[in-house]
Amino acid sequence: MMLFLLPQSDYDPTESSVPWQALRRAGIEVRFATPHGLPAYADSRLVDIGFGLLNPMLMTRAADLQHYRTMIEDEAFLSPMAFADVNPEHFDGLVIPGGHARGMRTLLESEQAQHIALHFFQANKPVAAVCHGPLLLARTLDPQNGRSVLHGRKVTALLANTMELPAWIVTAPWLGRYYRTYPQTVEEEVKAALASPSDFQPGPRFFKRDSASKPENGFVVRDGNLLTARWPGDCYRFAEALVEVLMQLHRSKTDPL
Repeated sequence: MMLFLLPQSDYDPTESSVPWQALRRAGIEVRFATPHGLPAYADSRLVDIGFGLLNPMLMTRAADLQHYRTMIEDEAFLSPMAFADVNPEHFDGLVIPGGHARGMRTLLESEQAQHIALHFFQANKPVAAVCHGPLLLARTLDPQNGRSVLHGRKVTALLANTMELPAWIVTAPWLGRYYRTYPQTVEEEVKAALASPSDFQPGPRFFKRDSASKPENGFVVRDGNLLTARWPGDCYRFAEALVEVLMQLHRSKTDPL
């Protein structure tokens, strides 16, 4: 059974629902947890408000919105746990989607969410985080050494110069700091938590969105049981890789010696 951590609002609909659907199709049960145990809905600008003329570049794609609408009708989505009530020992892995708007801070700054994430690293269970999601991991400290659980790992996350900053620049005249969740970029903060800046993997210089028919267009970094991706355009590859990790772990437990 997999656990999805969501903020009280404002996460990305693609980064949540595409992995969710892949897991459900693979027969893997999913539960949700939110700050207060209430259903949490995605960023309304990404779901229906949009970005005007910039919709083709920034808006959630129609197919991904349909996945999201299916997810929010699921019984588990409508009955989430509160972070404080989560017993991480009951779960086989963790998924952390990202998002830009201010509601994401209720996840990224949550000590309870960090405590949950720490368990999965200490138990070497699968953890999958995309876009802003790795910020939660960068802020999760190992009590044995005081370092981030990402220290010594190879990861990726939302890129500063080709993703976060350009989106902020073109939308700032009417959206202000919508694309700047924090003064420091995601890439800068994640890099600062690593053993070496070179452990941050940006992926191909020229990136393309993936899709259900072309997951190979996406980019994912796998380091052991840790999976990270950069943006919604990586999520089909991200979801495929997550199912692959879980299936490998299942086979390793069931195959005879």
